[in-house]
Amino acid sequence: MSKQKSRDTQIEVALRKVLHAHGFRYRVHRRPVRGVRREADIVFGPARVAVFVDGCFWHGCPEHGTWPRNNADFWQRKIETNRRRDKDTDERLAEEGWLSLRVWEHEKVDSAAARIIETVMSRRGGS
Repeated sequence: MSKQKSRDTQIEVALRKVLHAHGFRYRVHRRPVRGVRREADIVFGPARVAVFVDGCFWHGCPEHGTWPRNNADFWQRKIETNRRRDKDTDERLAEEGWLSLRVWEHEKVDSAAARIIETVMSRRGGS
């Protein structure tokens, strides 16, 4: 597990490149809210949008997530704990006026970026 990349994954970098090319500026790997020890992959401060890029295995993607046979109980607990933490993070950020966007690692970069751009623009009051 320690060799798994937790930041600057392929999808994250590709997503950031598309967003930057569209003129969007953001912070990378930041905690959106003080006192909440959760780090978002991409943060749009003024719009209060936090983007989390979730791995299909680690976050239990309903489409691509797999359940290992070896040490199955451990992995089921681990993945379910991640899911609960994701839900808790979304709720905590919402209480502070933030919107969490979740992007699965299997999503097409262009469609994920379009969803993020649309959300950020609407939160900024733009069209």
